[in-house]
This record gives sequence, C-alpha cells and structure tokens, in this order.
Amino acid sequence: MSRNLISATIVAVGLLVWLGSGLFFGESAPQEHPALAIQEEGAVGAAAGEPARVRAEVIKSESRTRFLVLRGRTESKRAVEVMAEIAGTVVSRPVERGMRVEEGDLLCEVAVDDRDAAVAEAEAALEDARIQYEGSLKLKEQGLQSRTAIAAAAARLEAARAQLRRQVLNLERTRISAPFSGVVEDLHMNTGDYAVPGAVCATLIDLDPMLVRADVTETEVESLRLGGRVSARTSTGRDIEGVVTFVGKQSDPLTRTYPIEITVENGDYSIRSGLTVSVRFGLGDVKAHQISPALFALDDQGEIGVRTVDRSNRVRFHKIRIIEDGPDGVWVTGLPKTTRLITVGQEFVSVGEIVEPVYSDERSTQVAQP
Repeated sequence: MSRNLISATIVAVGLLVWLGSGLFFGESAPQEHPALAIQEEGAVGAAAGEPARVRAEVIKSESRTRFLVLRGRTESKRAVEVMAEIAGTVVSRPVERGMRVEEGDLLCEVAVDDRDAAVAEAEAALEDARIQYEGSLKLKEQGLQSRTAIAAAAARLEAARAQLRRQVLNLERTRISAPFSGVVEDLHMNTGDYAVPGAVCATLIDLDPMLVRADVTETEVESLRLGGRVSARTSTGRDIEGVVTFVGKQSDPLTRTYPIEITVENGDYSIRSGLTVSVRFGLGDVKAHQISPALFALDDQGEIGVRTVDRSNRVRFHKIRIIEDGPDGVWVTGLPKTTRLITVGQEFVSVGEIVEPVYSDERSTQVAQP
C-alpha cells in the first residue's frame, strides 16, 4: 500500500471518529439568564391555571419641566452684496475678508476721472441759469418780458439744479461704502479691476443680533409666544439665550411645519452663522415618571404605553407621552401619581388579566388605586 493511501485512510478515520462523538456525548445545557427566571415561572403558572408571576416596581411621579426641543440653525440677520453703481477703475480697496466695518466705511473706491470737473461745470451752468432767471424777473417788472420767456428761464434753472445734483451723486458713487455695520465675508474686486454698474465689490453680513431659525409642528405651534425667552445650545457646545421674535402664520405645504425665529444678542460676533442649534422651550411643570424605554408596549390602536398592576393585581395599560430623554431613561406623562410598573414578564400577560406581582421592596402596600 502506498504512503499517500495510508495518510488518506488515517485522515478519514479521524473525521469519522470526530463526527460520531456528537452522537454519544451530549452538550451541556446552557445556563439560563437570571432575568428570564421570572418569565418561565409565570409561563408555568399560567399553564397550570394559576396567576402568572411578573416582576413589578413601585414608581412615583416627580415634578419635571416640560420642554419642547427643536433643531434649528443660526443665520445672519442680513447679508448684502455691495455693488458698484458707476463704471471705472478700482483704485482702492482698504478692507480684507473677516474685517469688521461700521456703517459708512469705505469698501472699494472707483477712480474719479473727470467727475469732479463735471461737478464744476454743472455748478457754473446753474449759476448762469440763475442769473438769466433773475434778469427775466426784472424785465417782467418793466413789462418787457412775457410769461412764456419767464417760464422757460425757470425751467432752465431747475434743469441746471438737477444736472448739478446728478453730477454730485456720480462723484459720491466713486466711494462704495458699507450700508450697515457688519463683517466682510467675501471680496470680489481688487485694485486695478474695472468696475461696471452692478459688479459686486464685497459681501457684507450683519451678525448682531444673530437669528436662530427652526420649524415647529402644527401641534406645538400654539404653545409658543412672541417675547418668550428660550435657551439653546450650539453644535460647538455653547449655551445661548434669546427671545422669540417671529412665529409663522403659514405652514410649509410639504412638512406642515411653521417657521420661527429667535433673536440672540451677538455684540462680539462670536456666534457664527450656519451652526446647528438645539433649542429648548420651557412649557411649564408637569408630573412625570422616569422609566426605561425597554418597557414600552403598543396597544391595539398602535398607541405607545406601558403595562401596570392595579390594587387588585389586574394588568392595566396606560398610554404615555415622552417629554424628555436622558441617559438614565425617559421621562413620561400619563401614569398615575404612584404606579406599580411591570418590569419583567409584561410580554406574557394581557390587559385585564390577574397576575401575581413580585416586588423588590415593601412599598407595594402603599400604592393607590390607579
């Protein structure tokens, strides 16, 4: 017999021995999780015609401030692209990105060229028209000037005044100034560029006050009031406070939500535009219980709630409303002041069934009737 055949035979025998060992040596039964003991006892009791055993805990309500929490974003009060109104070469741009400017500060300056000469020419034309008009009035007193000639002189005088004003405005427009105090967010012109009417010099944003914009559902919009103070936290972890200054009257046709605005003081410009913000509106104190979300159940209508035990050890279902989420559980309303909450075995009992509750303390005798 060849060496390869002997090796293959040994491997095959080893595999058969290993596979056959499972038929003669049973695996040890896995240990049961302690939390399942009460459930098995309840199931056995129900099968024997006895009340199912469940584990319950007595919980009492606490005073808790109900908050409406919304997700929003910070937004500058206004952002403007400051544009040139006349054509010409940019001869100066004294600002840089990120600079704070005051209302009236120079952003860009266009070459004056002959605009100052045009102003002087218009001033001279105005003086000539004024002299001619005054002369016409003197001739009228002597009966040597018609009313038509006087009206023509008056028209030339007004036209000269308008022309002077037009030339003065063109000269003033060589200086592109900030329309309000803010921050230069972006620059679009450099010294030497040729500006045309409508060309953007700089983008200016107003950061004081800062706005926080959010959307609220139609079921909660009535709880908000203008002038109410609210607290918020930015995505950077900064706590801010503001005042509700706008609550929309028209809902979004797709989301059925209403826009709201909160005004926040930002004199130092430290709050940036575009930050994600969690806004908390205080809606008053309520009595609430803290429970684990693992105990939530649904009734036949799909309403969320929990199962409890009343004084006669009958299972009850209470609809609840979540008002706050936390690391130790959620705070809910809708339960009696003192409640015997089923914590283990609630999946194996139905509403109206008599059960045998097992408590971890002796306070169950002080429970009021739900």
